[in-house]
Amino acid sequence: MAEPLFNRLALIGIGHIGASIAGALALHPGTVGHLVIADANPAHLQRAEELHLGDEYVADAAQAVQGADGVILCTPVGSFAALAEAIAPHLMPGCVLSDVGSTKQSVIRDVGPCVPEAVHFVPAHPMAGTEFSGPDAGVPHLFEGRWCLLTPPEGTHEAAVNKIETLWKTLGARTARMGAAHHDRVLAIVSHLPHLIAFTICGTADDLADETREEVLQFAATGFRDFTRIAASDPVMWRDIFVNNKEALLEMFSRFSEDAQAMARAVRWGDTDYIEDRINHSRKIRKSLIDIKQA
Repeated sequence: MAEPLFNRLALIGIGHIGASIAGALALHPGTVGHLVIADANPAHLQRAEELHLGDEYVADAAQAVQGADGVILCTPVGSFAALAEAIAPHLMPGCVLSDVGSTKQSVIRDVGPCVPEAVHFVPAHPMAGTEFSGPDAGVPHLFEGRWCLLTPPEGTHEAAVNKIETLWKTLGARTARMGAAHHDRVLAIVSHLPHLIAFTICGTADDLADETREEVLQFAATGFRDFTRIAASDPVMWRDIFVNNKEALLEMFSRFSEDAQAMARAVRWGDTDYIEDRINHSRKIRKSLIDIKQA
């Protein structure tokens, strides 16, 4: 039998993504020798044990990482600084530390300074997920065919990067490497801005007069229902993402606002050529996603 990729892997946080990693690992026995689940929420930890997501269940993250040759942070990015400080003294030499956060410059800023010299830090971001949260929201096949972006800082040990890359490929993901700043700009437009718009639209609908609000809910069309699905996402996670990627997000929001104003002017003045042109551009984006099987 082949050697495990990690002898002892600690997942810190057992929400939707952490539980999905645990479930995916169960589909690939032998990838990890011993899986440790850590979560400060007693209810989450108990539920993870009831679901048999790991081999060991620990409330204290510092305890969980002891002796681990792999650690993945699966909590909201706003918690990373305190978490990194707490676990750093307990990380063993040669350990590979990674994460699943959606903002990479903030992760490198908050975690990087705490990482001991003999520990390898490989930030990563699996681009998959649903609006659900908690241990019961784990989806074992979640990462299959989806991208996982790796943003290792310059000088990161290549063998450590390969280990994290191999882990994600084993779970079915496609992998790519890019700089943290570039990652954050890309995610600002493909993920963070759409979520910000969805939260705002649903908030606007909720603020309507009662009779109109009831009709909005009763006659909700597909477009609005899609926004409500996105808007049901974890508020703490998305609060942290917005705040920690604010420069790129605000830049993309400014560009979106200008384009939205131009479309509004076209509607106001009946500029049908402009309206059709923008819709056709949007249709091309959808067709491109279908062609590369990312729809």
